[in-house]
Amino acid sequence: MKMEFKQQTDYEHKLTWRGWLSFIFIALSFSGVLAHAGAFSAIDFQVLIGKFGKIGADTFTGKGGVGAREGFMFGLTLMPTVMFALGLIRVVESLGALLAAERLVRPILRPLMGLPGVCGLPLVSSMTSTDVGAALTRQMYDNGQINDKERSTFVAYQYAASGVVTNTFDCGAPLLAISVLPVGIILAVEIVVKIIGANIVRFYLARQEETVSEVSVEGCKA
Repeated sequence: MKMEFKQQTDYEHKLTWRGWLSFIFIALSFSGVLAHAGAFSAIDFQVLIGKFGKIGADTFTGKGGVGAREGFMFGLTLMPTVMFALGLIRVVESLGALLAAERLVRPILRPLMGLPGVCGLPLVSSMTSTDVGAALTRQMYDNGQINDKERSTFVAYQYAASGVVTNTFDCGAPLLAISVLPVGIILAVEIVVKIIGANIVRFYLARQEETVSEVSVEGCKA
């Protein structure tokens, strides 16, 4: 308990206005809400990474590729997105964006999915980029910021309807024109389903842990 209190005290001390400002910037950039906001679209992540040019009628990756070479070309297309995103994250992280994200969503994520507040930034980034969300989740696990059970729960959330904002507007664009529901309600339903899926995995892991504990106790008694 004393250690937990000390960590919270250090956390409160380190969080400054730079952390809040950098978190607001990165959240708006990754959320996609500024993609069509005129001059403000200049800070949107998808606008910043741009797009590849075309060679003839096709992109530089071409069509009809198979096997390892096609996989390599696909991986090559992911490099600019992931490298730029991780570099951007490193900058705002040094300014305290992760601390601001933890402060903001800590009361929400823990009861909703049993996740620490530090998952706030990957949560926001996974709305538009599955690669960035996955990379940040891996980084947090390697740094010891989340444990294996929390990682599995978080991955379950990200995997269902991955890149929910981007894919809804890109892949679902033909259906949005004939939809009887506003796009906000569609996104809300998708996010609720993602949270339900994460909790199914969460409760399954908790039940599995209880079963293992009961077996261990019975083994000790025997």
